[in-house]
Amino acid sequence: MSENPPLYAAQEPVFPRRVSGKFRNLKWWIMAVTLGIYYLTPWIRWDRGPSLPDQAVLIDMAHRRFYFFWIEIWSHEFYFVAGLLIMAGLGLFLFTSALGRVWCGYTCPQTVWTDLFILVERWIEGDRNARVRLYNAKWTLKKWRLRITKWIVWLLIAVATGGAWVFYFADAPTLLNQLATLSAHPVAYGTIAVLTATTFVFGGFMREQVCIYMCPWPRIQAAMMDPDTLTIGYRDWRGEPRGKQRVEGAGDCIDCMACVNVCPMGIDIRDGQQMECITCGLCIDACDDIMDKIGKPRGLIDYLALSDETAERAGKPPKAIWKHVFRPRTILYTALWSLIGVGLVYALFVRTDIELTVSPVRNPTFIVQSDGAIRNVYEVRLRNKLGEPRQFHLSLSSDEILRIDVDGTNGRLTFDVPANATQLKRVYLTARATDPAARVANTPVRIWVEDISSTERAYRDTTFNGKVSQ
Repeated sequence: MSENPPLYAAQEPVFPRRVSGKFRNLKWWIMAVTLGIYYLTPWIRWDRGPSLPDQAVLIDMAHRRFYFFWIEIWSHEFYFVAGLLIMAGLGLFLFTSALGRVWCGYTCPQTVWTDLFILVERWIEGDRNARVRLYNAKWTLKKWRLRITKWIVWLLIAVATGGAWVFYFADAPTLLNQLATLSAHPVAYGTIAVLTATTFVFGGFMREQVCIYMCPWPRIQAAMMDPDTLTIGYRDWRGEPRGKQRVEGAGDCIDCMACVNVCPMGIDIRDGQQMECITCGLCIDACDDIMDKIGKPRGLIDYLALSDETAERAGKPPKAIWKHVFRPRTILYTALWSLIGVGLVYALFVRTDIELTVSPVRNPTFIVQSDGAIRNVYEVRLRNKLGEPRQFHLSLSSDEILRIDVDGTNGRLTFDVPANATQLKRVYLTARATDPAARVANTPVRIWVEDISSTERAYRDTTFNGKVSQ
């Protein structure tokens, strides 16, 4: 009786060969820009005034604020963050439907850091053939030296990656000093340790395994793509039959394996579109280089659409690229993405520097005083988003005559609110026993707050609860 086959196959190591070309150059530029933004952004300063942090990008968890240059997002304005996340999702749908997995191939953090780790590996151990020989060699002093050197550099990159992340949540120079003097909060050290370990393992050892087995996007992307999506493919009608011997009737592919040797996922694009392909374009660069050497036209491997296959097999030109990119699906995604973006920008510019929320105290809904007057209690939360203290004045507008009082102000309705702070006030609205508002269930009321200096105003509508006449 035969044994059951194993459920899991052992990982086959992938040693991508160095390649040059337009797509490889594009990946170098994207790597430099994205890593530069990630590592340097926490150190950019932005003057907001004496009472506010001067870090340009800061997620201030203690005060529940998010600072992005001149923009300040408070915790109750999380809809801005939600909107950005929705835009990111729609953008991912848009680019995938138009160009396949370009996010995975060029800007995904796993791809960027893997490229960086491979660059270090190639710099220390050599190009593909040298790394293959080293992998198969016995553990000698030279192999230990090369591997330990590589792991140390990887570890330094991983530590810098984890350290850069925590700098987004606290003042970077201050936190760096605390980390160096071992006085930082344990959470900071723990976060750096976790991110260091994941970066080191994912970028150094798991690489394509993360993309194939851990990331859900390869399994979702099929729903975003259709026959008009431009993705990397092999023109088998031009390349087959392949072979190293150049005989009459042979295809353009000489089976040199250059496209396989440069693939960071270790696949053969000539087998057709595969879930593992991240459309990074390196196989295009490798194949074009070979075509140039043997005097054949470029494009044996290229970005192409399935809908063009019939025309190309018949020797006809494919559709223009813009016709693939601009089609109903991508136009819809673009329209939704733009609509949300315009809405967020509009909401950002129309919001005021002062805000208030009004919460009626429902237990009890009203209080009957000794003279028969009806009193309602409200909790009014005032927000001063400016970088300096301001005087706020509370007032009331209603069709009925109501008296407004603020707890602890000795009858004053004007008081100071600290800079960039929220202040909670208990407010009382009172109707005399003879007033109509005291004898009906609900009376509409609008509570106003005014900044005395700028005369800017804001309001919230609420209701006054009276004692219903029997």
